[in-house]
Amino acid sequence: MAEQAVRAAALPPVWDVQPLLLATADLLQARFGALAVRGEVSGFSRAASGHCYFALKDLAGGAALLRCAMFRRSAQLLGFELRDGQQVELRGRLAVYEARGELQMIVEAAQRLGAGALYEEFLRLRARLQAQGLFEPQRKRPIAAWPRSLGIVTSPNAAALRDVLAALARRAPQVRVVIYPSPVQGSEAAPALAAALALAGARRETDTLLLVRGGGSLEDLWAFNDERVVRAVAASPIPVVCGVGHETDVTLADLAADLRAATPTAAAELAAPSRAEALQRLDALERALAQRLRRTAENQAQRVDALERALAQSLRRTAQGQALRVEALAARLGAPARALLLQRQALTAAAQRMQRALQQALAGAAREPAILAPRLQRALQQALRLRAQQQQALAGRLEALDPQRVLARGFAWIADARGAPVQRAAAVQVGARLEARWADGRAAVEVLAVTAMAPGASGPHESSDPPGP
Repeated sequence: MAEQAVRAAALPPVWDVQPLLLATADLLQARFGALAVRGEVSGFSRAASGHCYFALKDLAGGAALLRCAMFRRSAQLLGFELRDGQQVELRGRLAVYEARGELQMIVEAAQRLGAGALYEEFLRLRARLQAQGLFEPQRKRPIAAWPRSLGIVTSPNAAALRDVLAALARRAPQVRVVIYPSPVQGSEAAPALAAALALAGARRETDTLLLVRGGGSLEDLWAFNDERVVRAVAASPIPVVCGVGHETDVTLADLAADLRAATPTAAAELAAPSRAEALQRLDALERALAQRLRRTAENQAQRVDALERALAQSLRRTAQGQALRVEALAARLGAPARALLLQRQALTAAAQRMQRALQQALAGAAREPAILAPRLQRALQQALRLRAQQQQALAGRLEALDPQRVLARGFAWIADARGAPVQRAAAVQVGARLEARWADGRAAVEVLAVTAMAPGASGPHESSDPPGP
């Protein structure tokens, strides 16, 4: 029994988990109490309750990381907004987060020490690339208004890809999508993103490229600040829409892209207009065009009616004026009443005939296009037949003038040694060598004598003796 009591006293005490964590927290509080820590903010987030959670990185660049929590009351007392990359000095106390057994710092106050090393590198790189003109507005190109295909450069497993595909399926299901896979975080992300952008530019199979990724800390998004990726975006032959992170996240790829979107979903909405909205706009344009055509037709019909009324009124005034002139003339000459009546009847009949003629002319004018069309077609066919006959006549004349047909009738073609035709006897000298061509062959000829013909004569006028042997 004594030996068992000695062994039990030598063994360490057995703890439950929660009492052990509480005891550890008490020891930390007793050992350190209130303390101040310097570091760089990373992974900052603010909960709906107003509490802030982030990690503090070692300023020397080591892998050490301290989890921090700042409750709403303390956060409200800060004179600035915490963000990733800031170098800060925090004051508070150490504690143990029991739910995960993690060491954390409860932050009660904070003050800025300046931008973090990563943020400073971001500012230096931005200034250098801006001086080289990569962010100038005049080099940015408009994206395709109605793209047939869109390219997406992102990770196949990213939530951003699902958001973009869902937005495109909702807004523009007719657009073809080509995915150029690449990691979007880590040491391999930057060269892979640059290679994917170069591949998309070489293939030229899309109208617009979407470079997208979800939100994260400055370290998570650093691949989109890499100079290789920024230059690949600027050199892309295809317009690039960049939607990386949340609305408050700005990367150098955003500045170099032709268009920046606040989120990946916003990038899809900017790159592909809504198909439903486009159809509604087309329907509205169709209705407006139909209404305008109706108004134009109605206006033209009213003009025709107005012209018809004006012409009829003019004819009536003319007839009335003629009747008054006849009456005045008859009264002045003392014509019999019967002659005056006959003149009135004649004028009335003439006015009626003119009215009927006007109506017939208007009706004929309406039928004139239907009448003229067959006449125009018959006239065109007759003109074509006449042209064909003329062409045949000219072909016959051309065939009759064919030199080969002239030779076939027994004539010969005489040419000198150079092949030029001999047109006059005066151009030939005795002893010259010529070539005679008939329809069935040719012969070499030596001129033995030249005889010139007098104008209008049928026999020789003078001759030259042939040369002696």
